[in-house]
Amino acid sequence: MARCERIKADGERCKGIAIRGEEWCPAHHPDHQNRRRRNASKGGKRGGRGRPQADLAALKDKLIRLGEDVLEGRVDRSDAAVAGQLWNIAIGAIRTGLKAKEVEELQSQVEELEALMAQQKQEGRRGA
Repeated sequence: MARCERIKADGERCKGIAIRGEEWCPAHHPDHQNRRRRNASKGGKRGGRGRPQADLAALKDKLIRLGEDVLEGRVDRSDAAVAGQLWNIAIGAIRTGLKAKEVEELQSQVEELEALMAQQKQEGRRGA
């Protein structure tokens, strides 16, 4: 298997495996540059899967405390009902955000697979 021809900023050659029939690995191939740039621009903005989990855990704790406060008479039931509804809306928003992220990731994977299939199809034509 051929190694990627890309020379990194530190002067060392990339250790990636080149795409068959090409001189670069998927991380350095010029045809994938737009996808890499698009994915890199999202870096750090979405917070990964940990942040939604932390948000959900915080909301769960609030709901448990709210329930205890209502039962012990520290919070009015109608105020607690409104707070619970608002937190439920927040949970729905987090859930929707996670689903949207999943769709984005799947879409990116499909695009990458389509590009690889097109490349293999081209290679098949060249070799015929």
